[in-house]
Amino acid sequence: MDNNNNNQIEIQNANQNQNANQNENEMKNLEKKVTKNLIKNYSNLLNGNSFKDFSIFVENKSNPFEIKVHKSILSSRSPFFNEFLRQESLSISLKQFNKKEMESILSYIYYGNISFENQENLLQLLEISIYFKLNLLKEIIQKKILNSINYSNFFQFLLKNRNLNSNEIEIKCFELINQNFSQIQNNENLFNLTKEEIIKFIQFKQEKKEIFQFDFFQFLNNWIEKRNERLKGKKEKEKEKEKGIEKKRLFHSFFSLFDKDSIPRKVVTRLKQFDFFPKSFLVDIQNKVIQEKDKEIEEKLKKEVKEKLKKEIEEKWKKEIEEKNKEIKQFFEKNQEKYQKDLELENKMEHLRKKFPQFSDSEIIQDIEYVKKLQEWINDNDFFSKMKKGYSAKRDGFSCQNWHKAVDDKGKTLVIIKTTDNFIFGGFTQVGWTTDKSKWRNDYNDYGYLKDPNAFIFSLRNDKGDRKPNKFRIKKKRNRNAIFYNYSSKGPCFGASEISLNSNLQNGYSNFGNNYNLPTGMKSNSNESKSYLAGSKKKWIVDELESYFI
Repeated sequence: MDNNNNNQIEIQNANQNQNANQNENEMKNLEKKVTKNLIKNYSNLLNGNSFKDFSIFVENKSNPFEIKVHKSILSSRSPFFNEFLRQESLSISLKQFNKKEMESILSYIYYGNISFENQENLLQLLEISIYFKLNLLKEIIQKKILNSINYSNFFQFLLKNRNLNSNEIEIKCFELINQNFSQIQNNENLFNLTKEEIIKFIQFKQEKKEIFQFDFFQFLNNWIEKRNERLKGKKEKEKEKEKGIEKKRLFHSFFSLFDKDSIPRKVVTRLKQFDFFPKSFLVDIQNKVIQEKDKEIEEKLKKEVKEKLKKEIEEKWKKEIEEKNKEIKQFFEKNQEKYQKDLELENKMEHLRKKFPQFSDSEIIQDIEYVKKLQEWINDNDFFSKMKKGYSAKRDGFSCQNWHKAVDDKGKTLVIIKTTDNFIFGGFTQVGWTTDKSKWRNDYNDYGYLKDPNAFIFSLRNDKGDRKPNKFRIKKKRNRNAIFYNYSSKGPCFGASEISLNSNLQNGYSNFGNNYNLPTGMKSNSNESKSYLAGSKKKWIVDELESYFI
C-alpha cells in the first residue's frame, strides 16, 4: 500500500511540474508578444504625425532637413535631450549630422533598433551616440568597431578616433601597429601620427613591458626628419638651426618616457650614431652596465668562496659519512633478520604487481596469498585475467550512486571491502547488479533481489582468533536472494543483510548466516556469526571499497 501511495504522489508531482513548465512557457511567449507589440507601437509613433511637439533641424549644407519628434520620449532615453528640453525649447539646430544617421539614431531612441551599413557609418553613429550621451549604444557601436578593425584599415580608424577620443579604439590600433611594426615602419600613415599619439604608443608598449628594438628609434628619427621638412618661411641657416634644436628637443621628450630596462644594451650602442641621443640617458645606461659588472665580480668572488667552503665541508662530510657508514653497517648486522623480512615483503609485492597487474594499484590486496585465494574461489581464469578495478571509494567518492554508475550492468563483479579495523572481506556475483527490472525477483519498482546460484562471500583477513581466509557459498534454497539492488540507498548488498552498506558507503552492518553458509559449527543469529566478517555486526567503518569487473 505504501508503495502505491508513493507512486501516486510521484505522478501528481510530475503532472504539477509539467503544468508549471507549460505555464512558464506561455508567460514567456506572452512577454515576447508584449515586447514585439511595444516595438511596433513606438515604430508607428515615430513614423506617424500624432502628438509630435518638438523639431530637430539639421543644417546640412547639401541636404538640410527637419524631423518632428516627441519631447517625452527623447528626454526619457537621452541624457542630452533630458538636459536640453528643460529649457522648454520647441526645436534644436544641429550641423554635423546627415539625415540617414539621424533617422538611425531616432529609431534606436524610440524602439531600440539601429542598422550598421559600413565603416564610415559606424564612426558617424559612434560620434552621434557620444554627442547625445547614449552610453549603451556607444558601447554596442564601439564593440562593432573593435571587431571590424584589422591590418588593412586601422590607420583610418586611428585618424577618425582623433575626434572621438575612444581609448579602446586607440589601444586596438596600437596593438595592430605593434604586431606589424617591422612591416609598416616606412608606411606614410605611420609618419602622420601626432607627437601625442607616439607618446601614448610608447606608454602602451611600456605597460606591456616590451623591449624597444632599433627599428623603432630609426622610425622616431625619420618621423622627426619629416616633421622638420614642414618648416617654411625661414632662411636656410635659421631653418637648419631650428631643425637641430627641434630634433633634440623632441628626442629628449621621448627618451624621458623610456624605462631603461626596455632598451637592450646592444640597441643603446647603435643609438650612439644619432647626435641628438641624450647624454644623460647614456650615462645612466653605462652606470647600469658598471653595476652589472660589479655584480658579476661579486658573484664570482662569492662562488670562489663557496667552492672553498664546499671543499672544506666535503672533507668534513667525508669523514662523518665514513663514521656513519660504520654505524649503519653495525646496525644492519644487528637487524639483518628484520631487514631480510622487509626485503622479502617488498619482493612479494613486486611479484604481485608483475604477475597480477589488475591489483597493481589496489590499496586492499597487497598480499599475493590473498590473490591466489580469490583466483581459486572465482575459478574463472578468463574473467580473473581481464578484470580491472572499475570503482574505488577513495578515488571515485563514497556514494552508492557513484558506485552504481560504475558497476551497474557490468555482469560478473568482485567486491572487496577493508574496514578501519583491518578486516578484509567481500563477495562475488556472476549475475551482477543490473537496472533490468525483469531480472529482479520481486519488482518493487525501485529495488529487488537477484538470483545467483554461484554467488559467494568471503573473508580474507580476520585477526579475531587468527582465522584463515574462507569462502561461503549461497544456500541452495536461498539463491533467489543472492544480491539486492537499490540505487538510491544501497551499495553492494549480498543477501538480505550478510553484507550491507549505507548510502554513503562509509558504514555497514552484517548479519551473516541468513542466506549464505556459515563456517562449520557456527550457529546462525549468534554474536559470533554476526561479527564474523567485520569484527562487529554494526557500526563498522569502511576504509576502502573496490569493485572489479570486465
